[in-house]
Amino acid sequence: MNLVIMMMMGVSILVFFIILATLLWGIKNRQFDDDYKFTTLNDDEENLKEAVELERRKKEAVEKKAQKEP
Repeated sequence: MNLVIMMMMGVSILVFFIILATLLWGIKNRQFDDDYKFTTLNDDEENLKEAVELERRKKEAVEKKAQKEP
């Protein structure tokens, strides 16, 4: 019984160090940096108006299609 507990502790410590190494590797290689996402949020007013207009057209097309179907 004591041997099983010692094996479980050994495996748990090994798994912990593998996870820690993976986390540190991800941080080192900038896997968790999301800086590029924020650069796309700087749309000017004209692009935002075009996006709203496109959404309005899509909604109208869907409503028109729904009216045509019996």
